[in-house]
Amino acid sequence: MNMTQSAKPGTLPVPPKVRKQSGWSGFCKNMRQNKLLLIMCLPAIVFFFIFSYVPMPGIFLAFVDYKYNLGILGIFTSPFVGFKNFEALMANGKIWILTRNTVLYNLVFLTTSNIMQIAVALMLNEIASRWFRKVSQTIMLLPHFISWVVVGVFAGSLLNTDKGIINSLIRASGGEGINFYANPAYWPWILTFVNLWKGIGYGSIVYFAAIMGIDAEIMEAAAIDGANAWQRIRHIMLPLLKNTFIMLLLFSVGGILRGNFGMFYNIVGASNAVLQDSTDIIETFVFRALMNNFNFSQGSAVSLYQSLFGCLLVMASNALVRRLEPDAALF
Repeated sequence: MNMTQSAKPGTLPVPPKVRKQSGWSGFCKNMRQNKLLLIMCLPAIVFFFIFSYVPMPGIFLAFVDYKYNLGILGIFTSPFVGFKNFEALMANGKIWILTRNTVLYNLVFLTTSNIMQIAVALMLNEIASRWFRKVSQTIMLLPHFISWVVVGVFAGSLLNTDKGIINSLIRASGGEGINFYANPAYWPWILTFVNLWKGIGYGSIVYFAAIMGIDAEIMEAAAIDGANAWQRIRHIMLPLLKNTFIMLLLFSVGGILRGNFGMFYNIVGASNAVLQDSTDIIETFVFRALMNNFNFSQGSAVSLYQSLFGCLLVMASNALVRRLEPDAALF
């Protein structure tokens, strides 16, 4: 008896049951159906497997007193000390200084960068000349491709106490030179400016692309209704950029405890004791622990703390966004 014959008068026919494939057979069928997509993803899968999953056993270093004479097997055969490496960091208060500096610097970088990138993208959109717009974008994008080593050389040429350009200009005007490398108060401003200078052009590309995706008819209708440029920016562009801003913010929150080692190492240095209280971040501490003190266990403990704290921040931030703006959440 077919489906229509089995249906009672006055009722809708019941469709036949579809047999669902589950378990290993369903997985294999799904793999065969999407083999081209899997091949395209294979380089990324291999990359993350080698650099993210293979090193995971090294986490055990944080819980042992590593002995160098045992070689790589010393990760598992060195004396187990539990949480003593973490306790040592908390006892001297170093972990709190590192966390404070890393989080505060990244919050300032995150806030200033996103605000300035949105502002630059909006200004570029208002430029009528396509030629001038492209030239401006190219000039602002160039610092992104300059190595932090070269930026460090530039900073040294500007800030050097004896022969730096800034101090030379101050002395030429009758003032007294400033020893930037012995005064911690200047460095939050210097590092924020350098971060903006290097990243503002590259970061504005995403926002500019989002602006280009706005329906031109909406902007034309607003202009016909008498809205000026500022009103169009405030009431149309900024609300439509909200989801892009939230998405980039969530991506950045995961790295809020992962400082820019290249910038801090090449501009400030990892061993300047005078500036450490205001410029020392987790990455520079781990570098010193490994290269200067050869303390692999303590460096691994700080790195594990950094990763776990960053993961919790991402989960908490995403949960908050999901509660306030469900469509903008990552998961």
